[in-house]
Amino acid sequence: MIKIYDTMTRSLREFVPIEEGKVRMYVCGPTVYNYIHVGNARSTVAFDTVRRYFEYRGFEVNYISNFTDVDDKIINRAKERRALLPKKWLTSISQLFVRMSQLWVLSRLLSIRE
Repeated sequence: MIKIYDTMTRSLREFVPIEEGKVRMYVCGPTVYNYIHVGNARSTVAFDTVRRYFEYRGFEVNYISNFTDVDDKIINRAKERRALLPKKWLTSISQLFVRMSQLWVLSRLLSIRE
């Protein structure tokens, strides 16, 4: 049995998946507007650990993450550098994947841009 802390009730609750044997994780991902730093890596590594634990316990895990704050920080950074938004953003995302692989973080099933 897996127990998870429920912040709303402030108690441990038994984890019961919606679909038996499967876990669906949708995780708010990093803001990718420059090179990755430890703040970006922290949540990614933490949720990768949760994902691995569910897999270790025999669950099939569907892990999806997004890239956050696209409209704000990324656009402003592009304006500052007079760069084309998609190229700089894609470079930063590529660097994120390189750095996460260096930390042995498993790749996401799907990465979503918001």
